[in-house]
Amino acid sequence: MGSATPATQRPPDRVPAGITVRVSVPATSANLGPGFDAAGLAVQLFDEVEIISTEAGYCVEITGYGQDYLPTDSRHLIISTIRELLASIGWTVPGLKVRAINRIPHSRGLGSSAAAHVAAVLGAQGLLPRHAQRTHDELLQWAAELEGHPDNVAPALFGGLTLSWSTHAQFHTARFEPAPELTPVVAIPDKPVGTATARELLPEAVPHAEAAANAASAALLAPAITTDPSLLYVATRDYLHQEYRFAAMPHTLNVVRVMRAHGFAAVVSGAGPTVMVLTACPEEARRAYAALEETVAPQRRHWDLHILAVNLEGAKLEIVRP
Repeated sequence: MGSATPATQRPPDRVPAGITVRVSVPATSANLGPGFDAAGLAVQLFDEVEIISTEAGYCVEITGYGQDYLPTDSRHLIISTIRELLASIGWTVPGLKVRAINRIPHSRGLGSSAAAHVAAVLGAQGLLPRHAQRTHDELLQWAAELEGHPDNVAPALFGGLTLSWSTHAQFHTARFEPAPELTPVVAIPDKPVGTATARELLPEAVPHAEAAANAASAALLAPAITTDPSLLYVATRDYLHQEYRFAAMPHTLNVVRVMRAHGFAAVVSGAGPTVMVLTACPEEARRAYAALEETVAPQRRHWDLHILAVNLEGAKLEIVRP
């Protein structure tokens, strides 16, 4: 017999050539101290991706982080993920040309992996006709399943502060509007730390007293970030993960300790090694920047310091159809 399609199946729908999808995805900081695997904040630092459907072939042009080591063919995460997502709902795309401008540092705790997954999810969304596009909740499921957890992908998709959780293999998030004056300051070291490496250092269990103290801090995160920045210092005190990761990033933890000793709400951003200081206003942000500069002075050339703004809009999607 030949290879005729069974009557119970139908051939996949095909994405036409000539569709251009442009995606902008913000960097994110997960955990924010005690909100381990739950809290995330989007900031104004972006990866930009342009995706063009073609008749055949897969290629990627990369500017910025990863241009020297990421694959530029069908193995690239954005291309392979788009193809996988489309195939899962009965679509195929015979060719893709991708142009990526990567401004989010890789393996520094600022959500570069989440940004890539969100770019792929929105890229797949943009290639689909309107009747086949996914809802916001479905996009969150796609992105969180790819990433393995929602703490970075949720703020990358929706902006602002997000608190996320899962039930019965379903991911959920609640979005909150940060206080207008909230200003993050970051110190990014030049050496990366892989998320897997950082997670390997975490203990199987923590003392009950530490868990209770962490619950108290985490409960204050949302009000501290949204309505009462005077709570930022106590709301960012972590008991679950940061100190356990000292061996992987001693310089980072030392900077966090010094900054907190000075009264600043300093945390490890995500799995590290970036340090983030959450400040109540631009004036405090300038003081935090100066304190960070003094703290890292002996190794200043190994640290990149920035005063950032909070991102409220989340990822942006633009579609140009032929």
